[in-house]
This record gives sequence, structure tokens and C-alpha cells, in this order.
Amino acid sequence: MTEELMEQAADTHDHKFILASRVEGTPVFNPAGDRMGHIDDLSVDRYDGTVNYAIMSFGGFLGIGKKFHPLPWALLDYDPERGGYVVPLDKEALAGAPHYDSEELVKLGGPSHESYQSHIVEYYGRYGLPVV
Repeated sequence: MTEELMEQAADTHDHKFILASRVEGTPVFNPAGDRMGHIDDLSVDRYDGTVNYAIMSFGGFLGIGKKFHPLPWALLDYDPERGGYVVPLDKEALAGAPHYDSEELVKLGGPSHESYQSHIVEYYGRYGLPVV
């Protein structure tokens, strides 16, 4: 993408679609405005293209001890004034949420994905996520 196109894309808060590369690094806040972390990656269904999880980074120092929280995409609400996503969680709820280190995160979509998904959906159901 040319620099001119990137500048034009930077001012697109009213667009329905966003490039995945622009989601990475976007801050995540709780409703009180506390910064909880940032989007590190997205988990996309290989077959139907839906984004299932925004992988939020939280904690760690220089990448050591970093936790990755798969937040169900349906829980994120983009707030253009904050320039980030808002989730209905406080720091205590996030601390108790399902999280993985980088090696475990690889297994999220693998052969045992149903057990991971069940655990994630069960936890976030209490925060408004529809339980499937």
C-alpha cells in the first residue's frame, strides 16, 4: 500500500471494514476508560472467514510472561473517541479470564479447539457473550 493510500486509510473511522493490519496494536479499554492491553492478533476461521477472537496481549516485560487473552470478537465495541475497543471487563475479570502463553496459543485452533472454545465461551457468557 502506498504512503498516500495509508494516510487516506488512517482517517476511516466511519468505514464498516478495517484491514487486519490496522487492528493489530489497537488498544483495548474497559468501560471506565482503563487501558487493559492491546490487540496482538486475530483468530480467523479458515473456512468461513469470520473473526472469532481478538488476541489481546496483557502483562509481561519485554515479552517475558506475556499473556494472550482470546477475547470473543462479539464482546468488542469500537470507540472512535478512544481510538480503541471497549470490552465489558474490569481488570479482575480479565485476570481470571482464559489466557495462554505463546506456545499454548498455537493450540487454540488445533485439534482440541472445541475444548478451548467451550472454556472461553463459558467464561465470557457472563459478560454478555451469547452461549452457543
